[in-house]
Amino acid sequence: MVTAAAAGVLAGARSLTAIAEWINDAPRWVSMALGFAVDPFTKTVAVPHPTTVMRLLTRLDGDALDTAVSAFLQARSTGRGTTKPRWRAVAVDGKQLRGSRAAGGKPVWLLAAMDHTGTVLGQRQIEAKSNETPAFVPLLQDLGLENTVITADAAHTQHANGRWLCEQGAHYIAVVKGNHPGLLKQLRTLPWADIALDHKDRTRGRGRLEVRHLKTVTFRHLSYPGARQALRVVRWRKDLTSGKTTIERLYFVTSLPPGAVSGAQIADWIRGHWKIENQLHHVRDTTFAEDASRIRVGSLPRVMASLRNLAISVFRQDDHTNIAAACRYTARDPQRPLTALGIT
Repeated sequence: MVTAAAAGVLAGARSLTAIAEWINDAPRWVSMALGFAVDPFTKTVAVPHPTTVMRLLTRLDGDALDTAVSAFLQARSTGRGTTKPRWRAVAVDGKQLRGSRAAGGKPVWLLAAMDHTGTVLGQRQIEAKSNETPAFVPLLQDLGLENTVITADAAHTQHANGRWLCEQGAHYIAVVKGNHPGLLKQLRTLPWADIALDHKDRTRGRGRLEVRHLKTVTFRHLSYPGARQALRVVRWRKDLTSGKTTIERLYFVTSLPPGAVSGAQIADWIRGHWKIENQLHHVRDTTFAEDASRIRVGSLPRVMASLRNLAISVFRQDDHTNIAAACRYTARDPQRPLTALGIT
């Protein structure tokens, strides 16, 4: 039944009602391929009632489902025969499901890890009276982090996180903002004017021109666990309509040793971090109308988010760039969601 729900989401189902309708409308051979039993007397396939689908998904263990989804996606990615890169970049970011409610009446808050190619590797639900920070290590601890570079926002630039990542054989690119005033002051006062430019790029699109400069410097006494280099990104943005130009300076520390990767690669990872917002969270909102959903019962908000993560990741692995178009394509042939899930 969980596989059938996943197939329905791959076909574009946004709600429990839509999932149940997809299951009910599926051809007999699809229902049999999904494992639904054939009545020995009537020879009909007994598909579940919509209420049964809702009750099952409500009672699912969210951690167990996300673990299963992660294992499936990683196995699927490995089985596609692509050459494994030396480094894997993984972005960590949180999202609130605005229409949902958890304990205390607050929206459900989920923290996800997604590699920079678009595959979701894990997800954890944040406790109602907590924040993202305590969920960082549990989210990543089973992923196998050797030769992995973690990117995250400033909330996760914590000494304990940096130390733990180094113990796991991972690396980090940690943005430094006002929550670490001492380290931020140290980075700002480095002699950046005397440091050579490591990388620059220029892009034009969405009505603006953007120029980015990256400088990297080895610094022995950075007050952050395992830090080997300091980074500064200066970003100029010009609005092509108004002509207004803004300048932003961002500071980072990284455990990557000098010369391990190029400045172009580091710049790409810094920019690539925002893929988790643009290619996952934004797509769940726009294509699957996640924030408009009023599902609030049990683990349903998280389960639906997990099924959406699965669908988006499968489509990314299959080189789809437009997820809405991929859903429509999958919906036109009942064999397509089965093929995507590895069911013959």
